[in-house]
Amino acid sequence: MKILSDDIGDKNVFKHENLKKSARYIEKTLSEAGYEVALQAYVADSAAVENIIAEKKGSKRPDEIVLVGAHYDTCLNPGADDNASAVAGLLEIARMFSEKDVSRTIRFVAFVNEEPPFYKTEKMGSYVYARKAREKDENIRAAIILEMIGYDSNEPGSQSYPPMLGFFYPDKGNFIAIVGNLRYKWLVRRVKRRFKEQTFFSVESLAAPGFVPGVDFSDHWSFWKWDYPAVMITDTAFYRSPHYHRNSDTYETLDYGAMAEVVQAISKAVEELIKQEKIE
Repeated sequence: MKILSDDIGDKNVFKHENLKKSARYIEKTLSEAGYEVALQAYVADSAAVENIIAEKKGSKRPDEIVLVGAHYDTCLNPGADDNASAVAGLLEIARMFSEKDVSRTIRFVAFVNEEPPFYKTEKMGSYVYARKAREKDENIRAAIILEMIGYDSNEPGSQSYPPMLGFFYPDKGNFIAIVGNLRYKWLVRRVKRRFKEQTFFSVESLAAPGFVPGVDFSDHWSFWKWDYPAVMITDTAFYRSPHYHRNSDTYETLDYGAMAEVVQAISKAVEELIKQEKIE
């Protein structure tokens, strides 16, 4: 966490050396966990960038893929929550699965260029990845996208929402959210159910049309665009954190005990997706 956020700092095409340092750190960590790492390189605004990919082949259904992803670039700030928290979670889940037998293939991807100016463009790392996967007709059965999982607050009124949703959800920002669209609400339900079985940490869910602000605000959007099932797991970003896209988004502001609970529960939800006879 500290290495990715405060030690390396802001990382994007404008801070290209830092972006490369982060990529090498992620690549090294995955390699040390026993994975063969692949790089999906491309050019964005004259800068060489790359998605970082590691996978463990399934023993029974190797062509069926469950993907866990998180973006590693930041938006003009250290980015401890956005999105070093999720990258740290991704790396820890990868470590957990490194020695496990899996029936479906599990793939871990650290995406570049989620933040502006590439957000929701063809140069967004996850968009590049999902498009290439569709061109190869890869059978991605579910994509679990981690987007900010480290900030929480027990203060009343610390959680806000898009219009009207506040009537149905807690006003304390002390839960994790599982977010999807209506088409893939089955995946939202599946992940939430397994999550609740594994931890006492509070979890809320939302499956809503894409026009609801925040529902498609991360890399899962790219997978929806290419007709792959995907959900986002998040602490709700700017609906909660006062540090969102600010220089104050540093490692000291995060709740590591809560993060550990969340990562453990996510790993169990992923494990169920890998093992079950049918995913949908």
